[in-house]
Amino acid sequence: MPVFKAKNELNFQSVATDDDILNFASPTADSGSPYVSAREALENSDIYSLIFQISSDLASAKLKADQPRAQGILNNPSSTSNARAFWQSMFAQALLDGNAYAYRFRNINGTDQRWEYLRPSQVSPFLLADGSGLIYNLSFDEPEIGVMENVPQADMIHIRLMSKNGGMTGISPLTALTSEIDIKNNVNRLTLNALKQSVTAGGILKLKAGSKLSLELKKKRASKFINDSHNGLVVLDDLEDYQPLEIKSNVANLLNQVNWTGKQIAKVYGVPDSVINGTGDQQSSIQMENNAYIKSIARYANAIVGELNNKLSANVTMDLRESVDPTGDVFASSIADLTSKGALAPNQATAVLQQAGFIGLDLPEPKYPPKGGENNGRN
Repeated sequence: MPVFKAKNELNFQSVATDDDILNFASPTADSGSPYVSAREALENSDIYSLIFQISSDLASAKLKADQPRAQGILNNPSSTSNARAFWQSMFAQALLDGNAYAYRFRNINGTDQRWEYLRPSQVSPFLLADGSGLIYNLSFDEPEIGVMENVPQADMIHIRLMSKNGGMTGISPLTALTSEIDIKNNVNRLTLNALKQSVTAGGILKLKAGSKLSLELKKKRASKFINDSHNGLVVLDDLEDYQPLEIKSNVANLLNQVNWTGKQIAKVYGVPDSVINGTGDQQSSIQMENNAYIKSIARYANAIVGELNNKLSANVTMDLRESVDPTGDVFASSIADLTSKGALAPNQATAVLQQAGFIGLDLPEPKYPPKGGENNGRN
């Protein structure tokens, strides 16, 4: 990567991109390689939509630690981006690759100063010979840091999703979509070819006396027909017949495969297909689908806090309420329901809503309308 030196002697370099390889494409792909980059994966609109929404919702959740130092690094982990952008990038990489890495820069006392996000291609994990832990070889984009070898796992944040090796490394959910992605790519190519052909030949002009005409006359008649059609008026006689071309029904039916693959992608990530603008289950209510989505988000949150709890030696929790209920309406409805059933007293419900920030702390004394039968001193 090129390094530049400005006039004020400040060294800087271009920013690296997230084009890491992900092992989920078919070995029979046209490229001849069994790998695909993150950029190629995100060119699939369904994958992009789903990854963006889940990672954004996770980044909107509040990470809370019971230790001030741990809370400080969770609130401001990166020196090159804001906290939300850092966490969304980490979560998106975990969803794409099954692994997300960050190196912990710590001072001599072991206190975290900053974390640096690392792409999977920059990290090579290894198991120690005695099986007592993992070490990592890291390749930084910054030439002044370069390569770090034998980095202990305590110096790494390593978020894993489902694992096949006892939790040492995760696997990409996209590995389960090999066939679906191949099908969708083939459907897209077939559809584009059909549309291109339909544009090239808009229809067929039949000359019923064509056998009596020379090739030159046929070409002239076809050219005149094209010119007339561009002008908006076409006149045919009894010896001519025009039939516009149509996309065959079997080609149109293949377009439905796009929706099918979208549902498969949503299924792999464990979310309702309505998340990626699908129609969803017509038998399910919006509330049921929302509950299913919350459960899916909670599964990913558990994988995240499990790693943070282990590395920060603190009790870290992830409050998902703001991500799945940004307006607080569902929370307020739940409190109102508990109050109506006697599980909470009115003053307790008010305190809970105030603690959650749904209503203000300095509320005036409640005033109720007079009961029936009272006339406020009027006759």
